Amino acid sequence: MNGTSMVKSINKKAKYEPSEKEEFMNSKQLNYFKSMLLSWKQDLLQESSNTLDHLKEESSNKPDSADRASIESERSLELRARDRERKLLNKINKALRKIDDGTYGYCEETNKPISIARLKARPIATLSLEAQEMHEKFEKIYKEKEY
Repeated sequence: MNGTSMVKSINKKAKYEPSEKEEFMNSKQLNYFKSMLLSWKQDLLQESSNTLDHLKEESSNKPDSADRASIESERSLELRARDRERKLLNKINKALRKIDDGTYGYCEETNKPISIARLKARPIATLSLEAQEMHEKFEKIYKEKEY
């Protein structure tokens, strides 16, 4: 085994993974999720910066109306994607605040712990799986009654 693969092997062993067997939201788990959220936030901010640079570079002064329409359509899609990312950033910031105030990982409706598996898959989750399912059922019933 060469030096590089040995370091990779050690890093894989040393990498912490939260589990349901530990005390819920201990300092290791909080640091794990905080690191995950901060990394996600940084990626989104970088993408946003790249989009701004791209929009500044691209000119809409194209002589062909089809080219202009195509550029406008692309811009619209990019801006909608950035808007979704802006909303996601707000949720990430909310999750980071919850880590700081000690409420991260607990369902906003039941105050019970959200499963570690759910938080790994969706670190911005604010509802337990059960509460989320009830919320979605209620929305579906409410929508059906509107018609």
